[in-house]
Amino acid sequence: MLPLRDHNPSERKPFVTWVLIAINIGVFLSYFPSIGEAPRLLMAFYADWALVPARVSQGDQTYTIFTSMFLHGGWMHLAGNMLFLWIFGDNLEDQMGHLGYLVFYLAAGVAAAFGQMIANPYSPVPMVGASGAIAGVMGGYLLMFPRARVDFLLILFVFFRVITVPAWLMLGLWFGMQLVNGAAADTLTGGVAYWAHAGGFIAGVVLAVPVWLRRGGPAFWNATHGHPPHEEAFDDRAVSRPGRARPREVEPTATTRIPRTGQGRRPPPSSPWGGRR
Repeated sequence: MLPLRDHNPSERKPFVTWVLIAINIGVFLSYFPSIGEAPRLLMAFYADWALVPARVSQGDQTYTIFTSMFLHGGWMHLAGNMLFLWIFGDNLEDQMGHLGYLVFYLAAGVAAAFGQMIANPYSPVPMVGASGAIAGVMGGYLLMFPRARVDFLLILFVFFRVITVPAWLMLGLWFGMQLVNGAAADTLTGGVAYWAHAGGFIAGVVLAVPVWLRRGGPAFWNATHGHPPHEEAFDDRAVSRPGRARPREVEPTATTRIPRTGQGRRPPPSSPWGGRR
């Protein structure tokens, strides 16, 4: 499940998101190209800077709760995380402000680290990656924009198709996969830190609640029908029939979402998770 873009333009430049992406790439380039092909050197580096639950649980190397957020285990690991942050980060930064969003991101990353440690506080396996903090961004996005449209690439063997779905479906499925895979995974053998993802995602939802309440809580959903509070950025046809229509750029507004042509006014659905699109 690979997201490609969302249809949710932001109204301010996401400087913090850009800086976070730049820092992650810069840190990765500072160590991985030189020692990535030498497993012993790489593991020695991770021993100093990655999060090892067995050590942190005993009060050692607590600084790695933060440093591990900016380390990655390979090019694809880095690229996947930065893609998710690029797609979902700008909209939360738009709603929270630059400083608030930075605090939110780091807090979600800390919560993700504790999620993995709670799953197995005695694990000697180093944990690296920004995915826990980014999972928090995804959780906050789900609360704020449950029916924003997201394009993702569906790959089934040799079948490739770009599909547009509401954010609640894509992010809900992603979160469910973390729970299922986390229950089946052995935290002593390495692999994906599913419980860090789940912990970060839950923390992101909880930490975004104050912003959601300041926007009106359920009234924010009712006013926007769970969509972004402005016109979405791409015409539906640009995805469903890519050869017949071009993406339509729309100037976002600061207050309410503009109805699409032909839709007219409808009563809001009973919740942002259902109803007509």
